[in-house]
Amino acid sequence: MSRDVLIRELRQIVGDRYVLTEKEDVIVYEQDASILQVMPEVVVLPADVGQVSAVVRAARRANVPIVPRGSGTGLAGGAVPAEGGIVLCLARMNRILEIDLKNRVAVVEPGVINIDVTKAVTKQGFFYAPDPSSQAACSIGGNVANNSGGPHTLAYGVTTNHVLAVEAVLDDGQAVWLGGRVADSPGYDLCGLFVGSEGTMGIVTKAAVRLMRTREAVQTLLAVFDRMEPATQTVVDITAAGIIPAALEMMDQLTIEAVEKGKPVGYPRDAAAVLLIELEGVREHTERAARLAEEICSRNGARQVRRAQSEAERQLLWKGRKEAFGALGALAPNYYVQDGVVPRSRLPEIMREVAEIGSRYRLRIANVFHAGDGNLHPNILFDMRVPGELDRVIEAGAAIVKACVAAGGSLTGEHGIGLEKKAYIGLLFNDDDLEAMARMRRAFDPDGRFNPAKVFPTPITCAEMRRQPAKIPAGLWI
Repeated sequence: MSRDVLIRELRQIVGDRYVLTEKEDVIVYEQDASILQVMPEVVVLPADVGQVSAVVRAARRANVPIVPRGSGTGLAGGAVPAEGGIVLCLARMNRILEIDLKNRVAVVEPGVINIDVTKAVTKQGFFYAPDPSSQAACSIGGNVANNSGGPHTLAYGVTTNHVLAVEAVLDDGQAVWLGGRVADSPGYDLCGLFVGSEGTMGIVTKAAVRLMRTREAVQTLLAVFDRMEPATQTVVDITAAGIIPAALEMMDQLTIEAVEKGKPVGYPRDAAAVLLIELEGVREHTERAARLAEEICSRNGARQVRRAQSEAERQLLWKGRKEAFGALGALAPNYYVQDGVVPRSRLPEIMREVAEIGSRYRLRIANVFHAGDGNLHPNILFDMRVPGELDRVIEAGAAIVKACVAAGGSLTGEHGIGLEKKAYIGLLFNDDDLEAMARMRRAFDPDGRFNPAKVFPTPITCAEMRRQPAKIPAGLWI
């Protein structure tokens, strides 16, 4: 099938308006929130599962890849069309189809924005727990693809703990439901396999997600430290004391500077680190836990520990944390986000190592991270216009990833492997492990057309991908 024939068929499926081929239209889809870029040749925006199935069948006949895309907030290059083909943007599929409060389930399309699920059930006393920092913009489909987490992962888990079932379009265009609307469906956990597969097994077109009851009481504390080490030690001590906060978040001085430069929320600008502690549950429990957390912070040298005295003050404290990534633009024109994980007990030493890496590569690194579950987000600040600076950024990012793995951690906690980290996946898995995963992928996608060049290692590293000119492989459309 020629390119022109494929484009004509795609337009018949979704309408002329929703097939984009002009450069000025497709350029906005050339990257996600990572630093990786490849210009798409065609972008298709389906409206329902029937159109998704028809697009997948057309792509199969033409033997072209399909790259699923949600809101484009991913941080590992997962939505970048590395090998050309069709970018299948699911943003139009943004309906909440069903809310079943009796069974605490909502059925949503993949383009639904994360925070909108909670907004739809807040007045009834429910919420959707996974809350990435980008929850005001990221889509449920993208969260499913990357098994996203968020500040409240410590208490509530990541996306896979809250997705009961998905409807997925497979390689032949067939739409199937994996999982069920009860907690423990019999048989293989194919839904669990699909969550976190980064679009390499099929296209999620619906998800049945778990809703939770709003907690009776919430206590939010801000602890201010003059040194990073006692702040990280406080995280270790709080969890060792048997307290499981709903969230335990940390920001360093550089991040505080960025937040307060933009929309100030009251973080002390001279602090080396602030710790945001949130406790939820029955009123008596949260009060006891808050007092104990205050004692631990003070014992570790916190110069101030304050509780939010109102919902407005609590939201203001969280506003600074949620908007921290965007605020970094006040400090540098570009930043590269890392997503390593380490055991909580190793936090003090890994933060020292991150600082040393920044010094070694002459780069500023702003840290904002989910301290409670050891999920680091070192943000390497840089200016892409400065010759040679991007090379140092990529090398520093690799050094951070390797340090996390060496400390007994992982390459990623929530952003996924994508293009960014596939060159390093061998640090965690041997060849037999990778082949077992590849066989599983081939069971769903035998031709390897769903989101190719992601997750598994290839000779192309993320640095090479970012610097090479965008090319569509010869003969791709034939």
